[in-house]
Order: sequence, then C-alpha cells, then structure tokens
Amino acid sequence: MKPEVLAAGLCFPEGPRWHDGKLWCSDMHAGEVVTVAADGVVKPVLSVPNAPSGLGWLPDGRLVVVSMQDRCLLIWDGETLRTHTDLYNLAAFHLNDMVVDSRGCAYVGNFGFDLHQQKKPTPAVLIAVDADGTARTVATDMLFPNGTVITSDGGQLIVAETWGARLTAFDLTPDGDLENRRVWATLADGAVPDGLCLDEAGGVWVASPSTNECLRLTEGGTVTHRVSTDQGAFACMLGGNLLHILTCSTSDPETCRKERSGRIEVVEAPYAGAGWP
Repeated sequence: MKPEVLAAGLCFPEGPRWHDGKLWCSDMHAGEVVTVAADGVVKPVLSVPNAPSGLGWLPDGRLVVVSMQDRCLLIWDGETLRTHTDLYNLAAFHLNDMVVDSRGCAYVGNFGFDLHQQKKPTPAVLIAVDADGTARTVATDMLFPNGTVITSDGGQLIVAETWGARLTAFDLTPDGDLENRRVWATLADGAVPDGLCLDEAGGVWVASPSTNECLRLTEGGTVTHRVSTDQGAFACMLGGNLLHILTCSTSDPETCRKERSGRIEVVEAPYAGAGWP
C-alpha cells in the first residue's frame, strides 16, 4: 500500500482527528491547530504557543487541546481559548497525546522524562480529566503513553506505550476508571507505536516512526496491512475509509521549523474508522 501526499510544508503534524467531515491536527512545532481540506488546503485555526498535541471535543462541541510544555488542557469555544485544567502536578514531563470519550472525559499521556535531551526513560502515568476539569491518575508505570483509542462500545481503552513497543488495553468502568490491564499487541522488527486509530473491524492502525510505516494490527499482534512511507510516520487517522498518515523527516523542534518536512499522506484503507478519537 503506497500513500499519496495530500498536504506538505508543515513543521510537525500530530494528533490527527476526523471531525465533522474534516481532518484536524496539531502542527506541534509551529504552535498551531490546523484543518486540512479534501483538496489539501491547510488552514490555521488556533495558536497554541506551548506546543499543541492531542485534540478532542466535549459533548457541547468545545474543542479540547493538549498544551504540552506547560502541561495544561485548554478549551476553545470558537472564540476564546482558556485553561481547562493544569496537570503540572500529575505529569512528570511534557503532556503527550489524548483521547476524549463520549462523556467528555479526556485520557492524557505524558513523556515521563526529557526526550529531546536524551534523558533516561522514566515510567509515566495516564491521567483522566473529567468534563468539569477534575483530574486523577488512572494508570501508572506506563512507558511513554502515547496514542490512545476507545472502542465503539466505550468498554475498552487501548494505549500505545512507545518505549515498551506495545499496545496496552484496559477495561473502562462506568465511572471512567481503568481495570484489567493487559498487553493487546507487541510490535516486532524495531517498530514502535506512536499515534493510533481504530477501525470498524476491530483493527488498530499504528504509526511507527522508527520504521517509516503505518501498520494495521489485530489483537495479539498480527500485522494484516502495512503502508510504507519515505519518512517517519508519527500518527494516523481514518476519515471514512481514507487513512491519513502524518509524517515528518525528524521530530527535533528546531530542525522541524527550518525544514518544514511535515506531510499529510493518504491511502485507501480496508475498513472505515470507528470508536474514539
């Protein structure tokens, strides 16, 4: 499966979401949330100077944005951007990706350590933030919790542990807690999971920047489909049957801003998207 370039010239696209028939994503190192139209036109929507990442929507339609460096969740109502909650005391380092469920509860990962200064990896936590902004830790000892999905029935959460090269699943309780932790799939051959999305057949698409590819996995780790890219694949999202893969030649912030090698690439997928995000 070979993708085609839909849009280019981005710094570092991340956190893609399909919402109201349009692709939204964070151009992380440009400090912007943008939309990408079907013809590839990129439109800046919102400035987030402390590096935006995961995106999601509350039931009332307001946009929730991860602000990585100051470890906050922000809310945008279409006009005003304000702080939803401050997670500085719960997250050990920069916030990461996020999924927001049907009730408006956000599940947010964080690095756990200073990645860009090449510090030693340290286990991190997964944080749940209710729609009213109340935050709590729902999982510990996570190895760089990253892309996260929730199944269509709302019963299961699957999170990428990037430094663990695995996808970890939990059962979601009615009050939003996590239980029955288990390995959903382990990646092989040097692949590591970054951004994720779920399809209607129960498969998970995983972007692997270390191997320049996007993989479709089933529970247990079987690879059913593989899309090769010529630079790192950092995230992916299904819009109908169209898989959007966000790629870049590097994740280094300074190089990203100079080179603007970030792209949105697309390829037809075998199944439509499902669940959250």
